[in-house]
Formats: sequence, structure tokens, C-alpha cells
Amino acid sequence: MDKLSTLSRFKASCPFLGRTKTSTLRNLCTSTSARFPSISLLTERATNCPVMGPALTVRSKEIVAGYASMAANSDIDQIHREKGVNVPADANVEMCPHASAARAAARMADELAHAAKGKEISSKAAAAAGCPFHKAALENTVKAATPAPHPVPAATASTSAHTGVYDYEAFYNNELEKKHKDKSYRYFNNINRLANKFPVAHTAKIEDEVQVWCSNDYLGMGNNPIVLETMHRTLDRYGHGAGGTRNIAGNGALHLGLERELATLHRKDAALVFSSCYVANDATLSTLGSKLPGCVMFSDQSNHASMIQGMRHSGAKRVIFKHNDLEDLENKLKAYPKETPKIIAFESVYSMCGSIGPISEICDLAKKYGALTFLDEVHAVGLYGPRGAGVAEHLDYEAQLAAGDSPDPIPGSVMDRIDIITGTLGKAYGAVGGYIAGSDDFIDMIRSYAPGFIFTTSLPPATVAGAQAGIAYQKSYLGDRQLKQVNVRETKRRFAELDIPVVPGPSHILPVLVGDAALAKAASDKLLYDHSIYVQAINYPTVAVGEERLRITVTQRHTVEQINKLVSAVDQVFTDLNINRIKDWKAVGGRATVGVPGKEDVVEPIWTKTQLGEETGTTPKTLKDGEKDIVDLQGVYVARSRFDHLLGPISGPLRSSYQSATPASALVPKTMKTGTKPLDFAQARDIPVPPPKLSAVA
Repeated sequence: MDKLSTLSRFKASCPFLGRTKTSTLRNLCTSTSARFPSISLLTERATNCPVMGPALTVRSKEIVAGYASMAANSDIDQIHREKGVNVPADANVEMCPHASAARAAARMADELAHAAKGKEISSKAAAAAGCPFHKAALENTVKAATPAPHPVPAATASTSAHTGVYDYEAFYNNELEKKHKDKSYRYFNNINRLANKFPVAHTAKIEDEVQVWCSNDYLGMGNNPIVLETMHRTLDRYGHGAGGTRNIAGNGALHLGLERELATLHRKDAALVFSSCYVANDATLSTLGSKLPGCVMFSDQSNHASMIQGMRHSGAKRVIFKHNDLEDLENKLKAYPKETPKIIAFESVYSMCGSIGPISEICDLAKKYGALTFLDEVHAVGLYGPRGAGVAEHLDYEAQLAAGDSPDPIPGSVMDRIDIITGTLGKAYGAVGGYIAGSDDFIDMIRSYAPGFIFTTSLPPATVAGAQAGIAYQKSYLGDRQLKQVNVRETKRRFAELDIPVVPGPSHILPVLVGDAALAKAASDKLLYDHSIYVQAINYPTVAVGEERLRITVTQRHTVEQINKLVSAVDQVFTDLNINRIKDWKAVGGRATVGVPGKEDVVEPIWTKTQLGEETGTTPKTLKDGEKDIVDLQGVYVARSRFDHLLGPISGPLRSSYQSATPASALVPKTMKTGTKPLDFAQARDIPVPPPKLSAVA
């Protein structure tokens, strides 16, 4: 606040400070620059200022000079002896406050220089922007009026003061200013998730740790020990990169194995892996829509941007139906002959509101009107169904459970009736990449025609292996999915008790309605800086204006104490910022399905009590601080066995952490070989491993 008070004194003389709101200045002061981590966004902007830019350069040099030392190594050793300082053999810069501060100052000076490089502002440009320090000087040097220039189109009206060519930097700045004005500018927090402390991360300052409550790594598979062990082994054997596209040196046994795993997961003939599910959706829909003659695509109003872009790129006619509105969808399908190729594209779990699509009913309409079904299970795979295949599997829970790991489809089941399923490796499976699953000919057709698949480098072998290990593990072990749902229910219940508005939904998504972009950002900042809780604000265009929210994701590894802290912190922030609660939304007729007259504030979850093990007393218990998360022995065995033919059989303790057998002091200039010596399991990560289970039921 002291910094903001100082800045406010100069609002009258500085045009930038004068036209910028205090809330925006607060965000710029407290947000780290994405390109230059040692300075704030406000400092980065200041390097463009004709007054502050040179001043920052001078000041940074003064700071560096303040830490400068002319002492030789022998002088430093003598000082240490005289002062009785014993330097450990493994000492580094961070252990010396003077040296670490000097390095930080040097880094800041270097980044300030890079930020200012090529951004010098002329007096004319500065005066045009309203800078009073340059306006008077410029007026004294103005020449006689020159002939008026030829008019230029509006699209190219912004030109450089010196060259007359289009001013691209001004264009960029104007576009960014639009984002700031409508509060849709995206801020990127520096969050570094810690493998051994999930769900804890550190910020730009390594010593500052926060609890993460918005990650899409829904089950913590990004640091599951069987995943890490598999990736270490694969990295040692096959190296880092894939070497090329799938058609040129990048099509290995690991990629084929992952695709077989995914096809089996969804009981489809085949699957195809992409670099992300955005690419998978875009490439598949654009290819299908452009190849099917006269194709008409029917898109749910709330579909993800990747699906929308794919349909646009296809050039096919796109018809949008109201979210989850079967009557509206059918009325639109009726308008086209049955023989016209059609695709109905929709999602199982809608990630910003938590609703679930009427999958079975849409399949009925697709059959009736001759349409293909395209189901996005991105926010459902790993989280629903007895094997984690998604909501389509979950809707036939008992039948799918009885079928086990058979690759054969169950005739008449919802998952069997879906023509095309897309999913991601980057959320519940904690990796990166996306995929599609369907018939053999469909997959081969997309593989043969889709540019998004053909012309991109294949995923790295270690990433592919880690993803397959995670899928195999989750197919075998139900406990993570169950415990996640238990924690979600408890958190929703606690929020309801405090009248905190959660958008009602049957899924794991927990959207806390704020209803204002500036308030949502302020709430997110306050949670982070006052409570060390990281929850990202969700604003337009991801959600509609007026429906801004905090999107909270609860995992099975959040503890009782962490849940208590979250609920208390959100309650306090709502009070401090005077954010509407449920009663306030009810008073104005509701918004975003919260507080709407005649509608329930709570929706029955898709997971039943039987599926959670409540009736048999096998429901997993929420962890407490200090307790270790469970790693299932049967799941570990299944995941390891997938790689016996490529990496060799392995048994015994999980080796999720690796270290070099060579002392650190001997690593330079020798090349370090990773994975040569596993840490003792009890020291690396003390994970209790229960007896193996004979079925997927916990």
C-alpha cells in the first residue's frame, strides 16, 4: 500500500498514472513480469516511459555498484578466517546474503536493460501521449506546417512519427489497452508446483509457498511415484525428444502402446494421440467438416474454444443449440434432411459451470436424425467410471465394472453409442497431450488428412510413457476417484453453510460466483497475498460478462486442514470485498443459475453413495496434515507390467526419485548420467502401499 500511496502523488503529472485505476496499479505492482521475473509488470511498463526509463537504468546500475567487490578469492578466504566463518563444501550463492543480493541486483539490472531495449520513446511520441515533461520542449522545435498527407485507410491509420510506416507497437498497445479496459486482460502468476508437496507450490520467490486450489492435475498424477519412476526409466533408455513427426522418425513403440491403452480404455477400435486436446479437437472437426460433403455441425452453446475453432476452420455450416437443451437441438436437427451429413459436438463435463451433458439423450437424437456424435471427455477422463474412461462409462457403471479391462465394446452402452470420443492426457492424468478414439477407418482417415497431426513433432517418449503409466494405474485403482468426490462434496457443503454462491452442478467442478471482473481479480489476489491460497479468477471471454468466478478444484490429496483454511479464507475475502452471497443473488433474481427462483441451489452428484463405498463402509477418508497419500500396489503392478517388453521387468520399492551416483563436486566438467542410483524409498517418499486388490472396487 505504501507503493500505491507514493504513486498516487504523481497522478496529476503523469498521464499513465492519471488514467489508470488504483486497482489496476495494484495488480501491476503485485504481478511478476512473465518475460522478466525479477521485476513487476509496472516496472516493465515503466521502462517505456521517457522519464522513468532512464531513471530506472541509472538506479539499477547504482544498486549493482553497491554490491560490487574488488576482493580476490584469497582476500575473501582471509576475511572468512578472521571472522570465524566456516564455509561448507556444498556452499552456493544463496547461502551468502551479500552474494545472493548482488546476483539478484545484477539480474534485475540485466532484465531492465532487456525490457528497455528497442523501446526508446521520442519526445514527439511522448508529448502525443500527454507527457507534460516533453510537450513544452517539443512545441519550441515545431517546424512550419507541412502539406497534409494523403488519407490512409482506418486499418492503417496508426503510423510511426519518423518513417510513416504502420506503427505495429502502437497497434499491440491499443489491443492490450482494450483488454485492460474491459477487465479481460489475463494475468499469469508464477506458480511452481512441488513434486514432494502436492498440492503446494512456490511463487517467484522460492521461499514463498502457497496452496494450489485451481490446478487441472485433478488426481496429482503429475507427481505420482509410478509415473515418475516410468518416466525416469524411459528417459534413460530413449532420451528426451521424439526425433520428428509421427511419419518421420517419431513413431515409436511407446506411442503405439499409449494409443492401444486409450483405445482399450474407451473400448474403441483405435485411438490417435495429438500434442494437445485443443489440437485434437481442432484438427479432427476441421478435417471431418471439410471432407464430409455438405456437412452441418451442431454445437452446444457452451462448447470449448478448441471445438468452436475446429468447426470454423472446417468451413462447414455451424448451428448452435442452447446449452444442454434437447428440445432446441431437436428443432434444429429437424430442419435438415436425414441424409445430410451431421455432427453433434458436445462435452460430458463443462469445465466452467460443472454441468454434465445429456449424453444418452443426444445419442437418441443422433440416431433419429442420422448424425455422428462427437463427445469431449477432457474434464472427465480419469475421474468418472469404474476405470476412469469418463462420464459415458459412468452412466453404465455396473456393466462397465463387470467387463473389467476387456477391449471389447458393450453393445448398447452409452460409451458404445458415441462415435467419436476426445480426451486429454494433461488433466486427470497429469501429463500433456490429447487424443481421439473411434473406429479403425475413422482414426486412419484423420491420421491421413489432419494437418494438426501430420505436421507436428511427436510427443517425447518419457511423456508418452508417463501418460500410459498413469492411465494403466487409474484403470486399476478406484480409490483416487472416490476420495476426490468425497472432498468435493465436503467443500461444497461447507460453502453452502456460509452462503457462499457455488454454481450448482453434479460434477467435481466448484465454481464460486463473484459476478464482477474486477472483484474476481481482487478476490484472487487477496487469497494469494493474504492467505497463501492460489485460485485463478475466471473472466470474459471464458465466461459471460457478469458471471465472473473463482474456479476451485479439489483433489483427493487436499487435507482436512487445507480444506478448513480454504473455506475460512474465501469466507473472509467475501466479507472484506463485500461480494454477493446466495441471499444477495436471490434478491436480484439470481445469476448463472445461482439463487434463481424455483431452482435448487444444490444438484445431486453423478457419483452415488454406493459407488463411493458408503453402503459398504469402504469410502476413503480425507487425509490429515502429515498423513501420506495411498499408492495402490495392484495399480503399481499393472502399470509396471505395461513396459516389461521395452524397459524390462521391475519389482520392489518404487523409485520415484533418482540421484546421481557421482558426488556433486565431481560433476564438472563430466556429463551426469541420470537414474543411476535410486534413493531409498523410505527416504525419498514414505508412501504406504496397501495389499493388492483383486478388483477395481475399493
